[in-house]
Amino acid sequence: MTPEPCDLSATAARAALAAGILTATALAESCLARIAAAETELQAWAALDPDLWLAAAARADAHGNTGPLGGLPIGIKDLAATVDWPTTCGSPIYAGVRAPFDAAVVTLARRAGGVIAGKTVTTEFAAFHPGPTRNPRNPMRTPGGSSSGSAAAVAAGMVPLAVGSQTAGSIVRPAAFCGIAGYKPSFGTIEVTGVKPYATSLDTIGVLARTVADCRLFVSAVSGVPLGPPKDLPARLGWCRSPAWPAAELAMRHAFEVALPERMRAAGIEPVEIELPPLYDEAMQAQRTIMAWESARCLAYEADAHGEMLSPGLRDALAAGWEVDAEAVRAAYAVRDRAIADLPGILAAHGVGALVAPSAPGAAPPFGEGTGSPDFNRLWTLLRGPCVQVPGLDCPATGLPLGVQVVAPQGADALALAHAERLAAALAA
Repeated sequence: MTPEPCDLSATAARAALAAGILTATALAESCLARIAAAETELQAWAALDPDLWLAAAARADAHGNTGPLGGLPIGIKDLAATVDWPTTCGSPIYAGVRAPFDAAVVTLARRAGGVIAGKTVTTEFAAFHPGPTRNPRNPMRTPGGSSSGSAAAVAAGMVPLAVGSQTAGSIVRPAAFCGIAGYKPSFGTIEVTGVKPYATSLDTIGVLARTVADCRLFVSAVSGVPLGPPKDLPARLGWCRSPAWPAAELAMRHAFEVALPERMRAAGIEPVEIELPPLYDEAMQAQRTIMAWESARCLAYEADAHGEMLSPGLRDALAAGWEVDAEAVRAAYAVRDRAIADLPGILAAHGVGALVAPSAPGAAPPFGEGTGSPDFNRLWTLLRGPCVQVPGLDCPATGLPLGVQVVAPQGADALALAHAERLAAALAA
């Protein structure tokens, strides 16, 4: 059976557009039909105007769908400023507010030929208070946070690509819960100007997509960073439970300790067990300290001018951030810097350049229980290196996705993507 255009991966759709066997308009119409069929249940979109989308697709067709993203529809997380749609940041404080400019990532995606589809739902200011979005794999489950709408839109076939952001675990976790790929690049790879900050030394723009290759396509296109695979990809890959391992659920423990190594070895990938030194336990707490301190300052205006419109949880978290001692923050930054500096040497001592670790404690929790814990992501975000969520494992009892991620030192994005792509093929075999 020929797949619907909306079900194509970004790389497959891009090839069809380049070959002239698919138009951006036809792809937009297919995606809009999927949205019409599923949006009432999933609620992935914060703002959507089909006429704007179709007009942009028609312009892309008229220009021959040029550029690395030529003709591809892209959802934009509702933290990024846009002229054409309101930017609410998931908060009633900014209901209906429209910025007079586009965020850099929006303009860069357009320059690369992308067609902006609309704004996807985010949690409140990318924190933990959930939006209305449901998980396409099971609408009774959370899609994760805070890039909830972006993950659900991609997983449901509404768009092949959607922008996300990560401060703790907001790209990797929702991608894992929805059974898709997600890529948080090295810190600073994609320009953050015009995206509402939560914690400036942690916030990183990335992408949610169906495949690792799709992730590479988007990030390379908007960043200008070449991300092609290295000539010789080592067969060894570090296997790391991570300091958050005590929180792993039974299904994740079995998948990570039994199913994952078996499939890796069957694909010729040698898992090399690595236990990180105690410094990285300290780094987990350092991430919490830094995020609390910075978020209180990034959202100082909202707390002071509109505190009654914040959720109680966020209001309390921001108040707690003001209680953090300045010396504790300086110590946390120092721990971060040591952990970043030491990681390449730790990996080299084991003969590996990257690690595979769990993406989340387990499968997506029930919708009413919140967006899930980011603890399996905090450390890697703090270390500022690439994190690539790899789909392909499932919980036997529920059929829900279980995610693993490939992580590497800052700047080793091409290596992390290459390992992730090979791991994805092993899990799909």
